[in-house]
Amino acid sequence: MLKFDILTIFPNMFTGPLNESILKRAQDKGLINIDINDIRSFAQNKHNNVDDSPYGGGAGMVMKPEPIFRAVEDVKSKEGKVIFLSPQGKTFDQKLAKELAKEDHLILLCGRYEGVDERVRKEVVDEEISIGDYVLTGGELSAMVVIDAVARMIPGVLGTHQSAIEDSFYHGILDYPHYTRPRKYRDLEVPEVLLSGNHQKIDAWRKKEALKRTLLRRPDLLDEVELTIDEKELLNEIKEEMEN
Repeated sequence: MLKFDILTIFPNMFTGPLNESILKRAQDKGLINIDINDIRSFAQNKHNNVDDSPYGGGAGMVMKPEPIFRAVEDVKSKEGKVIFLSPQGKTFDQKLAKELAKEDHLILLCGRYEGVDERVRKEVVDEEISIGDYVLTGGELSAMVVIDAVARMIPGVLGTHQSAIEDSFYHGILDYPHYTRPRKYRDLEVPEVLLSGNHQKIDAWRKKEALKRTLLRRPDLLDEVELTIDEKELLNEIKEEMEN
């Protein structure tokens, strides 16, 4: 079981998203455990303040070190890995999601205001993660994204393991197109190959469509993924078809 501990000053933000659909079922099955910890409860002052003005001046407020240190010390296990959700962190991707799914205990620290006291970064945080090159009002939404993506990689969380390995980015390329009933809708028909019952042809079609979609939408991914000989031949075939 993978345990998530969330450290936040807005715990109510998590009550809806983490208690619906796949994540709820994963918790009910005991595959993951999610605890939400209010950093304010670790503040030892009259008003439970967790922020203060920055030394040296400047706009905004900075999260104080004491409550965060205490919160981490309270929840951390021997195997616990502390992740700070930050726009300055390593970009979160499918590869990193698979790596984090191998951990036993993830502690997700959600920053606010202008950030956290640098001593937290230096002494408490094991890794910083960013979900993209933009700035959010806090790390809570980023934590939800990380939990959702990581949980999907844990065996048993999805209906079948195949569902996870066929996702976009799992193998470094985008997913193939999906169709369901009805067979024809507003003169739009399902590709004939998917109705053939020939699984070898269906697999070949899906592989080709995935490569084509990646080439058209995210060609940058093809520079990083290691393709098989068959996939390289398929990709060349797709390029020739597009040129013609």
